[in-house]
Amino acid sequence: MAREIIKTAAAPAAIGTYSQAVKVGNTVYLSGQIPLVPRTMQMAAGEMEAQITQVFENLKAVATAAGGSLADVVKLNIFLTDLAHFPLVNEVMSRYFREPYPARAAIGVASLPKGAAIEADAVMVLSG
Repeated sequence: MAREIIKTAAAPAAIGTYSQAVKVGNTVYLSGQIPLVPRTMQMAAGEMEAQITQVFENLKAVATAAGGSLADVVKLNIFLTDLAHFPLVNEVMSRYFREPYPARAAIGVASLPKGAAIEADAVMVLSG
């Protein structure tokens, strides 16, 4: 099956040896997003809520570039350097996702790229 590389300027450019997303058939694998602002490639300023919001905006931009939306996400992985932020992740996530919610994992990690406090990746299945 052919692979299609998804790339958009509306999300941060890849900062390593990976693609923003890869589409195989009707499944799209979205790479991890940290709270980088696409136009500046700098971390989102402000409190944790602003950083979480930027991560979901970045995922949304890649999902759109792949021909879908966050409603098509079937699996979401969230990585946090402090699991105390998990209730805030739930609050912000409720602005981006409606039932039926995707399957999800929340994982506490020691560190993330560029000193980020959050990273999220996803798997999306496009209809049709």
